[in-house]
Amino acid sequence: MENCPGVPCIVTPPAPSFTCGTSTVSDIDGNAYATVLIGTQCWTVTNLKVTKYDDGTAIPDQTSISPSSNWGTLQTGARTDYTGATGIPSGQTYVSTYGYLYNWYAVKGIATAGSTTYKNICPTGWHVPTDGEWTSLIQFTVPTETVSATATGIQSSNAGDKLKSQGTAYWNRPNTGATNESGFSALPGGYRDTGGSFSSIRNYAFFWSATVYVTSDAWGRSLYDVFGFVTRDNGSRSVGASVRCLRD
Repeated sequence: MENCPGVPCIVTPPAPSFTCGTSTVSDIDGNAYATVLIGTQCWTVTNLKVTKYDDGTAIPDQTSISPSSNWGTLQTGARTDYTGATGIPSGQTYVSTYGYLYNWYAVKGIATAGSTTYKNICPTGWHVPTDGEWTSLIQFTVPTETVSATATGIQSSNAGDKLKSQGTAYWNRPNTGATNESGFSALPGGYRDTGGSFSSIRNYAFFWSATVYVTSDAWGRSLYDVFGFVTRDNGSRSVGASVRCLRD
């Protein structure tokens, strides 16, 4: 019993315990994400599919922007479904399987043009990983391999196999060598290019980082259906790509 003489007692319940790998985390829309501990990092296991920043501000759906080339002119956060996606497992939709594709402005949390007050696209207490945090993930995945933090192109020769989900239910063939022994379960959501066209569903996974490369570009990581490596790439901030979240 609380002893609060003369004043109302306010009892704050303890925060629920969280164990990475068994606990889930939910975004503001109520989507729940499984988690996995890789090294010292706690990652979401599926691609982000939220429609709002964690403060409730909407991330505009620009799937049907007209003309489609206007997708590449956006300089504020936007999300998009993948138009014309084929080969999605029976009973699934693109978003429920692969998540949304987001431009980098959404990753950064730029909700209004020129804003320097950045919102968070991930659940509260989570964030989009930096370029360096992606490098740490790869090093945790292949601890016996020397991983260059500054490589452009192939950053690891076989981490991709350890990060990709297995089989061809979600990847196109061959996906040979994929073991997913990290538990990261990477899925190939494809991408939306600066001209507004969609490409490489089931063939290619491109994940944004939160780190700027140059004025118009940012860093990300790519995995492929026919290769076991991971590449460190810079791409236009206007590209629509997948997002994973990392616990703070």
